[in-house]
Amino acid sequence: MFLRPPSASGLHHIEVLAEMELGAPVVSSRRMRLRHLAVFAEWADETALEDFLTRRPFGRALGAGWHVRLEFMRRWGTIRELSHLPPEVGRTDPGEPVVAVTLARTRLPELPRFIRWGRPVERQVRDHPEVTLALAAMRPVRTVSTFSVWTSARAMTGMVFGRDDGDAAHRHSAAMVERDRRDFHHEFTTLRFRPLSEHGSWRGRSNFIPA
Repeated sequence: MFLRPPSASGLHHIEVLAEMELGAPVVSSRRMRLRHLAVFAEWADETALEDFLTRRPFGRALGAGWHVRLEFMRRWGTIRELSHLPPEVGRTDPGEPVVAVTLARTRLPELPRFIRWGRPVERQVRDHPEVTLALAAMRPVRTVSTFSVWTSARAMTGMVFGRDDGDAAHRHSAAMVERDRRDFHHEFTTLRFRPLSEHGSWRGRSNFIPA
């Protein structure tokens, strides 16, 4: 699945990755769990998605897990496969829940720098009081993604721009300054979504999307 991602009618793009635990040690079985897949996909409509989840073996396997369906809102940066998405399709209510997805194609010589600056940010997001779920995933050797559910857009942007309290508040903004100084990635994008519906359970839990 990593080398030959599935195709299906109505499937515009799919990323199949191995789950990682945010903030886990670099040399650890929790850092990349090859038996636990994370999938991010763009579909033409929900009918195409439902057909994939019910008719395809890989889709049925994914349907037995947890997923959230999303409405695209904003894009920063560019990944070639998602460059057709506009920078913005509508204004976000600062108080409404949002889902943030990052996707990067990392420059391999910059990987040690990326890990050094990125792991503190992983812990910052993972431990943030306004995050209900935060995950990471990767596909060897250079594709990395993060996924986080936030109680509000205001809380997410507060973290991004270092407006929170505490010693960890400026980890993300400092890492972005370092990225601007010398980019870690060939391509990088951050996507913001409005969560529409949640399905299944994650490690025995559900209801990650705030009411």
